[in-house]
Amino acid sequence: MAALIKIVQAGSCINGITKLFTNLSLSQNVTASVKCTFLRSTPTLHCAFIHLTSERRDLMEFFDDPKNWGKNEVRVGRSWHKDELRLKSNSDLHKLWFVLLKERNMLMTMEEACKQAHEIFPNPERLDKVEDSMENLESIVRERNRAYHLLETGETGERPGQLVYSILGLKFYYRKCQHSIPKFVNTRWHKTHLFGFNEKSTQKFINLYREKLWNKKRRERIRNRKHVQVLLRRFPNLDLNYMKEMFPDVDVEALKKSDQARGHTVPV
Repeated sequence: MAALIKIVQAGSCINGITKLFTNLSLSQNVTASVKCTFLRSTPTLHCAFIHLTSERRDLMEFFDDPKNWGKNEVRVGRSWHKDELRLKSNSDLHKLWFVLLKERNMLMTMEEACKQAHEIFPNPERLDKVEDSMENLESIVRERNRAYHLLETGETGERPGQLVYSILGLKFYYRKCQHSIPKFVNTRWHKTHLFGFNEKSTQKFINLYREKLWNKKRRERIRNRKHVQVLLRRFPNLDLNYMKEMFPDVDVEALKKSDQARGHTVPV
């Protein structure tokens, strides 16, 4: 019975619309009144006055525009910056997120299709730009959520967590989440989340791992020091402030006075 009533209402609305378009002329003076009358006469049909957007609801949305197929280069823009995203409303950010999501799915599909066809994927940096934009958008949404929760409750509203040690002795940040089963009886959680270490072999591994990291930093520091020496030797009038910003782990002032950084000519 309810379906029959809705059908009768829709039929009466359609008849009213046809009478409206036949009786009124679409001139410049009455266009606004026609639109208002159309919207008032269709309370059950939540639609726009005129909709000319072409929609594609097929699998071709996962592929790029056919005019870009076979090209070696596609002209694209840059990624969205955080300062630009801060000016947009929440609804615009929500819409932009789905636009970027569809673009990322399309690019990943085209990349896989080009790989299977043994062809070059044009402008692979497009995927990096889209992912960078999505990361910036997510950070802006997190900023707004944090500000809202601080204003309303005095807390950040972020997912709580803490720094813990894994079974291998490596420290990482564990984000907590809610469970329907209490922690002391949740055997499945205890099997997958083994925190802490007590064995001697693990301590030996940690010592060797820390030694490896220290040697890596030491080699990088020596490499930067030699690189700065070569630059100062070839370019005696180089800006020292810029070198300090580029290589903060190198004492540029002391290296400038060393014999290794001096060239064959003595500046006057």
